[in-house]
Amino acid sequence: MKKETNSPYIINSISELHRLLELPKPKHPLVSVINLNEIKCHFDESIKSFVYNFYSVCTKKGFKGKLKYGQNYYDFDEGIMTFFSPGQVISTVVDEDIALSGIWLVVHPDFIQNYALAKSIKDYGFFSYAVNEALHLSDKEEAMITDIMQNIDTEYCSVIDGFSQDVILSHIELLLNYSNRFYNRQFITRKNASNDLLSNLEKLLLDYFNGNKVQELGLPTVLYISEQLNVSPNYLSDMLRSLTGQSTQQHIHDKLIEKAKEILTTTSLSVSEIAYQLGFEYPQSFSKLFKSKTNVSPLEFRSSFN
Repeated sequence: MKKETNSPYIINSISELHRLLELPKPKHPLVSVINLNEIKCHFDESIKSFVYNFYSVCTKKGFKGKLKYGQNYYDFDEGIMTFFSPGQVISTVVDEDIALSGIWLVVHPDFIQNYALAKSIKDYGFFSYAVNEALHLSDKEEAMITDIMQNIDTEYCSVIDGFSQDVILSHIELLLNYSNRFYNRQFITRKNASNDLLSNLEKLLLDYFNGNKVQELGLPTVLYISEQLNVSPNYLSDMLRSLTGQSTQQHIHDKLIEKAKEILTTTSLSVSEIAYQLGFEYPQSFSKLFKSKTNVSPLEFRSSFN
Protein backbone atom coordinates (compact mmCIF):
# COMPACT_ATOMS: atom_id res chain seq x y z
CA MET A 1 0.00 0.00 0.00
CA LYS A 2 1.91 3.04 -1.26
CA LYS A 3 0.76 6.59 -1.08
CA GLU A 4 2.23 10.01 -1.71
CA THR A 5 3.46 11.41 1.60
CA ASN A 6 1.65 14.73 1.23
CA SER A 7 -1.68 13.26 0.13
CA PRO A 8 -4.14 11.89 2.67
CA TYR A 9 -5.28 8.31 2.19
CA ILE A 10 -9.02 8.39 1.45
CA ILE A 11 -11.14 5.64 2.98
CA ASN A 12 -14.50 5.60 1.24
CA SER A 13 -16.10 2.47 2.66
CA ILE A 14 -16.35 0.78 6.02
CA SER A 15 -15.26 -2.48 4.37
CA GLU A 16 -12.02 -0.78 3.33
CA LEU A 17 -11.51 0.48 6.89
CA HIS A 18 -11.88 -3.07 8.23
CA ARG A 19 -9.40 -4.33 5.66
CA LEU A 20 -6.82 -1.71 6.63
CA LEU A 21 -7.29 -2.53 10.30
CA GLU A 22 -6.99 -6.26 9.55
CA LEU A 23 -10.41 -6.88 11.01
CA PRO A 24 -13.10 -9.32 9.80
CA LYS A 25 -15.54 -7.98 7.23
CA PRO A 26 -18.16 -5.67 8.77
CA LYS A 27 -21.54 -7.20 9.56
CA HIS A 28 -23.22 -4.25 7.83
CA PRO A 29 -21.76 -2.34 4.85
CA LEU A 30 -22.81 1.09 6.17
CA VAL A 31 -22.22 0.92 9.92
CA SER A 32 -19.71 -0.75 12.21
CA VAL A 33 -18.79 -0.95 15.87
CA ILE A 34 -15.08 -1.57 16.39
CA ASN A 35 -13.48 -2.53 19.70
CA LEU A 36 -10.15 -0.73 19.76
CA ASN A 37 -8.39 -3.47 21.69
CA GLU A 38 -8.92 -5.74 18.65
CA ILE A 39 -6.86 -3.49 16.37
CA LYS A 40 -3.41 -5.02 15.98
CA CYS A 41 -1.96 -3.65 12.77
CA HIS A 42 0.06 -0.52 12.07
CA PHE A 43 -0.59 1.63 9.03
CA ASP A 44 2.01 2.13 6.34
CA GLU A 45 4.45 4.72 7.68
CA SER A 46 4.42 6.51 4.32
CA ILE A 47 0.79 7.49 4.95
CA LYS A 48 0.74 10.54 7.18
CA SER A 49 -2.98 11.35 7.17
CA PHE A 50 -6.39 9.93 6.37
CA VAL A 51 -9.79 11.08 5.18
CA TYR A 52 -12.72 9.02 6.46
CA ASN A 53 -15.85 9.48 4.35
CA PHE A 54 -18.16 8.56 7.21
CA TYR A 55 -19.13 9.82 10.65
CA SER A 56 -16.95 8.68 13.51
CA VAL A 57 -17.72 8.62 17.23
CA CYS A 58 -15.04 7.15 19.42
CA THR A 59 -14.24 6.63 23.09
CA LYS A 60 -10.53 6.05 23.71
CA LYS A 61 -8.41 5.17 26.69
CA GLY A 62 -4.69 4.54 26.78
CA PHE A 63 -4.00 6.76 23.77
CA LYS A 64 -0.42 8.01 23.72
CA GLY A 65 0.49 10.24 20.83
CA LYS A 66 -0.84 13.11 18.79
CA LEU A 67 -3.93 13.30 16.66
CA LYS A 68 -4.48 16.25 14.34
CA TYR A 69 -7.99 17.09 13.13
CA GLY A 70 -8.11 19.90 10.61
CA GLN A 71 -5.57 22.49 11.75
CA ASN A 72 -5.50 21.68 15.45
CA TYR A 73 -4.14 18.88 17.62
CA TYR A 74 -6.47 16.94 19.86
CA ASP A 75 -5.67 16.94 23.55
CA PHE A 76 -6.28 13.49 25.07
CA ASP A 77 -4.83 14.23 28.50
CA GLU A 78 -8.21 13.84 30.20
CA GLY A 79 -10.88 13.82 27.52
CA ILE A 80 -11.73 10.49 25.99
CA MET A 81 -14.41 11.07 23.35
CA THR A 82 -13.96 12.33 19.79
CA PHE A 83 -16.27 13.13 16.89
CA PHE A 84 -15.25 13.36 13.23
CA SER A 85 -17.39 14.19 10.22
CA PRO A 86 -16.98 12.85 6.67
CA GLY A 87 -14.27 14.40 4.53
CA GLN A 88 -12.06 15.72 7.34
CA VAL A 89 -8.30 15.15 7.23
CA ILE A 90 -7.02 13.31 10.30
CA SER A 91 -3.32 12.88 11.07
CA THR A 92 -2.09 10.54 13.77
CA VAL A 93 1.32 10.06 15.40
CA VAL A 94 1.05 7.15 17.81
CA ASP A 95 3.63 5.99 20.34
CA GLU A 96 4.97 2.48 20.01
CA ASP A 97 3.69 -0.24 22.34
CA ILE A 98 0.32 1.40 22.65
CA ALA A 99 -2.53 -0.47 24.37
CA LEU A 100 -5.77 1.14 23.25
CA SER A 101 -9.18 0.42 24.66
CA GLY A 102 -12.55 1.85 23.79
CA ILE A 103 -15.28 1.66 21.18
CA TRP A 104 -15.29 3.19 17.71
CA LEU A 105 -18.62 3.74 15.97
CA VAL A 106 -18.45 4.51 12.24
CA VAL A 107 -21.56 5.43 10.26
CA HIS A 108 -21.68 5.99 6.52
CA PRO A 109 -23.90 8.96 5.51
CA ASP A 110 -25.98 6.60 3.34
CA PHE A 111 -27.05 4.71 6.47
CA ILE A 112 -29.01 7.73 7.73
CA GLN A 113 -30.00 9.12 4.34
CA ASN A 114 -33.75 8.48 4.56
CA TYR A 115 -34.05 9.50 8.20
CA ALA A 116 -34.48 12.84 9.96
CA LEU A 117 -31.00 12.36 11.43
CA ALA A 118 -29.50 13.01 7.98
CA LYS A 119 -30.52 16.65 8.41
CA SER A 120 -30.25 17.08 12.16
CA ILE A 121 -26.76 15.57 12.44
CA LYS A 122 -25.43 18.80 10.95
CA ASP A 123 -26.74 20.64 14.01
CA TYR A 124 -24.37 18.81 16.34
CA GLY A 125 -21.53 21.31 16.51
CA PHE A 126 -18.94 18.82 17.71
CA PHE A 127 -18.90 17.14 14.29
CA SER A 128 -18.12 20.16 12.20
CA TYR A 129 -15.39 22.17 13.85
CA ALA A 130 -11.74 21.64 14.64
CA VAL A 131 -11.91 21.50 18.42
CA ASN A 132 -8.60 20.80 20.09
CA GLU A 133 -9.79 18.77 23.05
CA ALA A 134 -11.48 15.42 23.32
CA LEU A 135 -14.76 15.52 25.23
CA HIS A 136 -14.23 15.22 28.99
CA LEU A 137 -16.59 12.80 30.74
CA SER A 138 -17.25 12.12 34.39
CA ASP A 139 -17.30 8.47 35.49
CA LYS A 140 -21.10 8.51 35.45
CA GLU A 141 -21.24 10.10 31.98
CA GLU A 142 -18.67 7.67 30.65
CA ALA A 143 -20.73 4.75 31.95
CA MET A 144 -23.84 6.10 30.19
CA ILE A 145 -22.01 6.55 26.88
CA THR A 146 -20.43 3.10 27.16
CA ASP A 147 -23.84 1.51 27.79
CA ILE A 148 -25.30 3.13 24.67
CA MET A 149 -22.30 2.11 22.56
CA GLN A 150 -22.62 -1.45 23.83
CA ASN A 151 -26.34 -1.46 22.98
CA ILE A 152 -25.45 -0.41 19.43
CA ASP A 153 -22.83 -3.16 19.33
CA THR A 154 -25.35 -5.74 20.53
CA GLU A 155 -27.84 -4.79 17.83
CA TYR A 156 -25.05 -4.62 15.24
CA CYS A 157 -23.99 -8.17 16.09
CA SER A 158 -27.55 -9.50 15.96
CA VAL A 159 -29.17 -10.97 12.88
CA ILE A 160 -30.15 -8.16 10.51
CA ASP A 161 -33.90 -7.86 9.98
CA GLY A 162 -36.38 -5.21 8.93
CA PHE A 163 -36.07 -3.39 12.26
CA SER A 164 -32.28 -3.39 12.63
CA GLN A 165 -31.64 -0.03 11.00
CA ASP A 166 -34.42 1.73 12.93
CA VAL A 167 -33.17 0.35 16.25
CA ILE A 168 -29.53 1.25 15.55
CA LEU A 169 -30.55 4.75 14.44
CA SER A 170 -32.50 5.25 17.66
CA HIS A 171 -29.44 4.33 19.72
CA ILE A 172 -27.22 6.62 17.63
CA GLU A 173 -29.59 9.56 18.14
CA LEU A 174 -29.62 8.88 21.88
CA LEU A 175 -25.82 8.76 21.87
CA LEU A 176 -25.57 12.09 20.03
CA ASN A 177 -28.12 13.79 22.28
CA TYR A 178 -26.29 12.76 25.44
CA SER A 179 -22.99 13.77 23.86
CA ASN A 180 -24.48 17.15 23.02
CA ARG A 181 -25.55 17.62 26.64
CA PHE A 182 -22.08 16.70 27.92
CA TYR A 183 -20.37 18.81 25.31
CA ASN A 184 -22.32 21.93 26.20
CA ARG A 185 -21.69 21.21 29.87
CA GLN A 186 -17.99 21.27 29.02
CA PHE A 187 -18.44 24.78 27.65
CA ILE A 188 -19.89 25.87 30.99
CA THR A 189 -17.30 24.17 33.21
CA ARG A 190 -14.34 25.47 31.20
CA LYS A 191 -15.18 29.16 31.42
CA ASN A 192 -11.60 30.42 31.58
CA ALA A 193 -10.85 29.27 28.04
CA SER A 194 -14.25 30.51 26.93
CA ASN A 195 -13.75 33.94 28.42
CA ASP A 196 -10.29 34.19 26.86
CA LEU A 197 -11.86 33.47 23.50
CA LEU A 198 -14.51 36.12 24.06
CA SER A 199 -11.88 38.68 25.07
CA ASN A 200 -9.80 37.87 22.00
CA LEU A 201 -12.88 38.23 19.80
CA GLU A 202 -13.70 41.64 21.22
CA LYS A 203 -10.13 42.86 20.69
CA LEU A 204 -10.03 41.42 17.17
CA LEU A 205 -13.27 43.17 16.13
CA LEU A 206 -12.21 46.42 17.78
CA ASP A 207 -8.88 46.43 15.93
CA TYR A 208 -10.60 45.44 12.69
CA PHE A 209 -13.07 48.34 12.68
CA ASN A 210 -10.64 50.90 14.11
CA GLY A 211 -7.83 50.03 11.70
CA ASN A 212 -7.62 49.69 7.95
CA LYS A 213 -8.93 46.14 7.69
CA VAL A 214 -12.39 47.20 6.56
CA GLN A 215 -10.99 49.18 3.63
CA GLU A 216 -8.58 46.37 2.75
CA LEU A 217 -10.80 43.32 3.23
CA GLY A 218 -14.38 44.58 3.48
CA LEU A 219 -16.76 43.48 6.19
CA PRO A 220 -15.32 40.78 8.45
CA THR A 221 -16.76 37.33 7.82
CA VAL A 222 -17.37 34.60 10.36
CA LEU A 223 -14.79 32.48 8.55
CA TYR A 224 -12.15 35.21 8.77
CA ILE A 225 -12.80 35.79 12.48
CA SER A 226 -12.70 32.08 13.31
CA GLU A 227 -9.44 31.62 11.39
CA GLN A 228 -7.84 34.48 13.31
CA LEU A 229 -8.90 32.83 16.57
CA ASN A 230 -7.71 29.38 15.42
CA VAL A 231 -11.09 27.72 15.76
CA SER A 232 -13.72 26.76 13.24
CA PRO A 233 -16.83 28.87 12.53
CA ASN A 234 -19.28 26.47 14.20
CA TYR A 235 -17.12 26.02 17.29
CA LEU A 236 -16.84 29.78 17.73
CA SER A 237 -20.58 30.36 17.36
CA ASP A 238 -21.40 27.52 19.77
CA MET A 239 -18.96 28.87 22.34
CA LEU A 240 -20.31 32.41 22.01
CA ARG A 241 -23.93 31.29 22.27
CA SER A 242 -23.11 29.43 25.49
CA LEU A 243 -21.54 32.60 26.93
CA THR A 244 -23.59 35.45 25.48
CA GLY A 245 -26.58 33.94 23.71
CA GLN A 246 -25.38 35.42 20.42
CA SER A 247 -23.69 33.94 17.35
CA THR A 248 -20.44 35.21 15.85
CA GLN A 249 -22.37 37.03 13.13
CA GLN A 250 -24.41 38.86 15.74
CA HIS A 251 -21.22 39.92 17.53
CA ILE A 252 -19.83 41.25 14.25
CA HIS A 253 -23.02 43.19 13.59
CA ASP A 254 -23.07 44.61 17.12
CA LYS A 255 -19.50 45.88 16.78
CA LEU A 256 -20.34 47.24 13.33
CA ILE A 257 -23.36 49.17 14.61
CA GLU A 258 -21.31 50.46 17.53
CA LYS A 259 -18.74 51.83 15.07
CA ALA A 260 -21.47 53.25 12.82
CA LYS A 261 -23.01 55.13 15.74
CA GLU A 262 -19.62 56.58 16.58
CA ILE A 263 -19.13 57.86 13.02
CA LEU A 264 -22.70 59.18 12.78
CA THR A 265 -22.33 61.24 15.95
CA THR A 266 -18.77 62.50 15.50
CA THR A 267 -18.59 63.27 11.78
CA SER A 268 -20.65 64.88 9.07
CA LEU A 269 -20.10 62.03 6.61
CA SER A 270 -23.13 61.05 4.56
CA VAL A 271 -24.80 57.69 5.08
CA SER A 272 -23.35 56.50 1.77
CA GLU A 273 -19.84 57.53 2.79
CA ILE A 274 -20.21 55.75 6.13
CA ALA A 275 -21.54 52.64 4.43
CA TYR A 276 -18.53 52.48 2.10
CA GLN A 277 -16.15 53.18 4.97
CA LEU A 278 -17.62 50.23 6.87
CA GLY A 279 -17.21 47.87 3.93
CA PHE A 280 -20.70 47.87 2.44
CA GLU A 281 -20.96 47.76 -1.33
CA TYR A 282 -24.47 49.21 -1.26
CA PRO A 283 -25.59 51.95 1.20
CA GLN A 284 -29.07 50.43 1.27
CA SER A 285 -27.69 47.28 2.84
CA PHE A 286 -26.05 49.30 5.58
CA SER A 287 -29.21 51.31 6.26
CA LYS A 288 -31.32 48.16 6.38
CA LEU A 289 -28.98 46.46 8.88
CA PHE A 290 -28.72 49.59 11.02
CA LYS A 291 -32.50 49.95 11.23
CA SER A 292 -32.98 46.26 12.01
CA LYS A 293 -30.60 46.62 14.96
CA THR A 294 -31.68 50.03 16.28
CA ASN A 295 -35.26 50.47 15.00
CA VAL A 296 -34.28 53.80 13.45
CA SER A 297 -32.52 54.77 10.24
CA PRO A 298 -28.95 56.14 10.36
CA LEU A 299 -30.21 59.69 9.68
CA GLU A 300 -32.91 59.38 12.34
CA PHE A 301 -30.29 58.21 14.82
CA ARG A 302 -28.04 61.16 13.94
CA SER A 303 -30.94 63.62 14.32
CA SER A 304 -32.11 62.20 17.63
CA PHE A 305 -28.59 62.27 18.99
CA ASN A 306 -28.10 65.84 17.97
